[in-house]
Amino acid sequence: MCQSNTLQGADLHKGKWLQFPQLALRRRLGQLSCMSGPALKLRSWPLTILYYLLPFGALKPLSRVGWRPVSRVALYKSVPTRLLSRAWGRLNQVELPTWLRKPVYSLYIWTFGVNMKEAAVEDLDHYRNLSEFFSRKLKPQARPVCGLHSVISPSDGKILNFGQVQNCEVEQVKGVTYSLESFLGPRTPGDELPFGSQEPAREAGQGEPAGAAQAPAHCSFQNQLVTKEGNELYHCVIYLAPGDYHCFHSPTDWRVAHRRHFPGSLMSVNPGIARWIKELFCHNERVVLTGDWKHGFFSLTAVGATNVGSIRIYFDRELHTNSPMYSKGSYNDFSYISHSNKEGIPMRKGEHLGEFNLGSTIVLIFEAPKDFNFHLKPGQKIRFGEALGSL
Repeated sequence: MCQSNTLQGADLHKGKWLQFPQLALRRRLGQLSCMSGPALKLRSWPLTILYYLLPFGALKPLSRVGWRPVSRVALYKSVPTRLLSRAWGRLNQVELPTWLRKPVYSLYIWTFGVNMKEAAVEDLDHYRNLSEFFSRKLKPQARPVCGLHSVISPSDGKILNFGQVQNCEVEQVKGVTYSLESFLGPRTPGDELPFGSQEPAREAGQGEPAGAAQAPAHCSFQNQLVTKEGNELYHCVIYLAPGDYHCFHSPTDWRVAHRRHFPGSLMSVNPGIARWIKELFCHNERVVLTGDWKHGFFSLTAVGATNVGSIRIYFDRELHTNSPMYSKGSYNDFSYISHSNKEGIPMRKGEHLGEFNLGSTIVLIFEAPKDFNFHLKPGQKIRFGEALGSL
């Protein structure tokens, strides 16, 4: 039987200004302790929100009577970001009256520092809704593609991290890592190339939870991705802010063989949030495109985020993201290689590949010789077409 805590006589002489609140709160907390887990969380979260929002530690005295706030991470994870993102997506599709377009878009431009002089269409009245404005195209000369380097930036954004993959882990921001296998998903047993890229075209409803497949004891998951002797595995993470150009392009000449879609959360991928939540990119919805380039394995992953439930791949009409129904930890596989198409989808460097609804993250993971060098600095701003690295 649950019993509420009571104050001892000696305690009544301590902190006189809090005597009666402490007594009432202890009784109330005793009642809360009798509740089920979900009901207890529901009743304690309003206090938790106030605890973090109110200045000067106004609710810290509650800790004296045994109350502890829900952690910031748990509180944030409880936000229905998928539902909010779908609502935002529908709002984006609403056609704005002509008289309202300039004020709305001008506020966005001012808030996020958008350079409309680069847009193919500068007239704000041209964009019927927010979705058209977010996915605006650029003038052809606005982003010249660097021809001297083998890998270019697929998008505008900020470089969060880059370098060699070490110990099957990748840094999402400095000091915070995630598992390579959890991010890309397990290989299918018996595949000669990663992710079943030589299988006939098929679509799986649900896969095993990420990380379920075990690599052979003598070969790590990372080593299985490296197909040529003397090569290493490299990664680069690019964060797209809301004011950035939202389309992304092919970073090199390569062949896309396979798509793996992970339904998942849609938490913010802002670098500040990425420092909070370990393996954030593994929790979020994402589309992993894998294939090969002249040096071996190559992959580009578009990671969803809050208000970015829509990830579009131009050549893939079967892809539908941010579905209301999904099973946590599942994924959907689709191969672009079939009996009639044994080459997959060839992509040229700089070619249009896809787009986000607002802003998000692109993660490149690829194989290259040991003398591959990045021409980057952590935290630097980069634009689509500029060099990432070369041999």
